Amino acid sequence: MLKKEEMPACPVATTVQLIGSKWKLLIIRNLLIRPWRFNELKKDLAGISQKVLTDSLRSMEQDGLVTRTVYPEIPRKVEYALSDLGESMRPIIQAMEQWGTAYQSIIEKGNS
Repeated sequence: MLKKEEMPACPVATTVQLIGSKWKLLIIRNLLIRPWRFNELKKDLAGISQKVLTDSLRSMEQDGLVTRTVYPEIPRKVEYALSDLGESMRPIIQAMEQWGTAYQSIIEKGNS
C-alpha cells in the first residue's frame, strides 16, 4: 500500500496513481467478474505483455487491490482476485462503463 507521504494531496490523483493505467483498469474490469489465472488474463487482454501484466498485478497486490492465491497443486495454480478494497472500486468501473456506452451511442448516432 502507498505510504501517507507517497500519496498525492488530491484524492483524484491518488486514484489515478493506483489505477490510472489502461491495463490496470482492464484487469480490474475482469476481476470484477470472477477470479482469474495469469494466463487467462493474458489471453483475454489482447496486446498486454507478460511483463506488464506481471508488474501490474504485483503493484495492485502491493496496493491492497488484488489478492494472489497459490494452490498446493502440481502444476502450480495461482489465482488473482479483487480484495475487499479492490471490490469497492465496482461503482467507479460501472460508472466508466455507463459513460463509455453513452459516448459510443452518441458517436454512432453522429455517424448515421
